[in-house]
Amino acid sequence: MTAEITPIKTAAESGLAAAFAALRGRLPDGAVAARREAAFRRFEAQGLPHRRVEEWKYTDLRVLMRDAKPLAGAPDAGARARAKAAGGVFAMIGARRVVFVDGAFAPELSDLAALEPGLKISSLADALSRGDPPPLPPLRAGEGRETERLAAAGPAAGDVAYELNTAFMGDGAIVEVGAGAEIARPLHLVFFYGAQRSAAVFSRSLVIVGAGAGLTLLESHEGPDGVDYQVNTALDLVVGDGGRLNRIKVNAEGGEALHLATLSATIGAKANVSDFAFLTGGLVVRNQLFVRCAGAGTTLALGGASLLKGRQHGDTTLLVDHAAGGCEGRELFKSVLDGASRGVFQGKIIVRPGAQKTDSRMMTRALLLSEDAEADNKPELEIFADDVQCGHGATSGALDENLKFYLMARGIPEKEAEALLIQSFVGEAIEMVPHEGVRDVLMAATLRWLGGRP
Repeated sequence: MTAEITPIKTAAESGLAAAFAALRGRLPDGAVAARREAAFRRFEAQGLPHRRVEEWKYTDLRVLMRDAKPLAGAPDAGARARAKAAGGVFAMIGARRVVFVDGAFAPELSDLAALEPGLKISSLADALSRGDPPPLPPLRAGEGRETERLAAAGPAAGDVAYELNTAFMGDGAIVEVGAGAEIARPLHLVFFYGAQRSAAVFSRSLVIVGAGAGLTLLESHEGPDGVDYQVNTALDLVVGDGGRLNRIKVNAEGGEALHLATLSATIGAKANVSDFAFLTGGLVVRNQLFVRCAGAGTTLALGGASLLKGRQHGDTTLLVDHAAGGCEGRELFKSVLDGASRGVFQGKIIVRPGAQKTDSRMMTRALLLSEDAEADNKPELEIFADDVQCGHGATSGALDENLKFYLMARGIPEKEAEALLIQSFVGEAIEMVPHEGVRDVLMAATLRWLGGRP
């Protein structure tokens, strides 16, 4: 006789099930509603990931997420007032702002006047309420259009955090850049948590860059200290043939926040895409990227810098899938770990059969400023083609005492000498950012973080 084993649900899993049961009756009909239901069923079958799940072995969400916060309600006047100053890190860039407060679009705080030719910006919640998500333009001439983009599976499909986002997604930005349009002014998506109580936000955005089009996309996430709120955010990205996208994300969440972020990107042929993530905020943060190079001859640059202290936990998980040949990929991620913080990097490059002439290289480096800090690095390669150049590397260590002594011997105080070395270490990654003004902003943020060290 075989006994049936029923897994014991955690408080967080039970809370999520109750929240989805309450939400289900308010869902619109159609393909998106069906995908919501399927996504939650997949989550329910798996549960929250834990250390025995290889992709989550260093970020045991079953332990780290002890409960599920109630879904955030509509932001009040106080939250909207506080959101006026949000996204200030990019204030000097002169970007067009699109603001979301507690996961809800705030048009009165956004700059939607006089959009450039070829640029469309709308609210995901509006599209979902109409049951009419935007169509997906073809990646290559002659391909068909998908009329239900959010009902289609992307590179991140199957990931637990992404499935949860699909089940609960409420609002976010829909950005469409028409074929051949060059949007000179950067676009800034501002996500601000303004509530004074703990709640959960599930935001979902869709960015479509047409063939031969160009866009600089800024993204910032902020919230208050002392509130243990939860954020699950996802971005579906499609870049057409010959498209150009530079994306820079800054995470400055509150000190008690749980932040899960997923990028699900499909890139066409001969495109040029760069993505950079800058992390200083949040208690537990997982930034995961699923990038599929679907067309030949694409150039991809992925990077990031994490500055962690106290008991912060920062996880960067990356999957680059080369499904077409002749693509070039460069990935460089750096972390600075102080106090009892923990930095995690998991990166995998896959080269599919037939993706010949692929040139893809990955490097992660961790700088430990404390004996209590921990760095876990796991780069991987899976290569199914024979004419490729691929490599990966990982290093972790303390500041070079010889270099520090060299600076101190020339009259530089110890703390300033350390700051100079850390700034140089982080600067190598920041130099990957194509936009000069954004590079200056990130270096200034690095200096502010260094100034807060004891």
